[in-house]
Amino acid sequence: MRALVQRVSRASVWVNSKENSSIKLGIVILLAIGKDDSVADVDYIVEKIANLRIFPNAAGKFDQSAIDIKAELLLVSQFTLYADTRRGRRPSFSNAAPAHFANELFQKAVNQFRNLNLITRTGIFQETMSVELVNEGPVTIWIDSKDKDMPRKSS
Repeated sequence: MRALVQRVSRASVWVNSKENSSIKLGIVILLAIGKDDSVADVDYIVEKIANLRIFPNAAGKFDQSAIDIKAELLLVSQFTLYADTRRGRRPSFSNAAPAHFANELFQKAVNQFRNLNLITRTGIFQETMSVELVNEGPVTIWIDSKDKDMPRKSS
């Protein structure tokens, strides 16, 4: 499972020229489900994002999480994060999960965020959407659940 996380002051999703959902201070999460993902990947991604200290404290240091500040979340399904561009000019999405499976895990992620008492809004699964956001910082972080098993390099 892959997530592109962006700290925002506001964001919205539009479908067919109509606003579908919006948030204020919080996080936009572009979430991609891979064909080999499981509920364990959902658990990892949700825990990591909810507790990621990317909001500043009074001194301006990254020291607060979405849970700490009661941030709002906007989750958008984004299978294109599984694009494989190694060959040719047209990306392959063969590592993305089939739609029915991806939607099931996407909804599990939404429910887990909501169970943490975080206001969680979404786009519409499998729809063409326009996403507007104001990225604060800017802060943009890539999270891949497959990285959880990789050791950190020490310097």
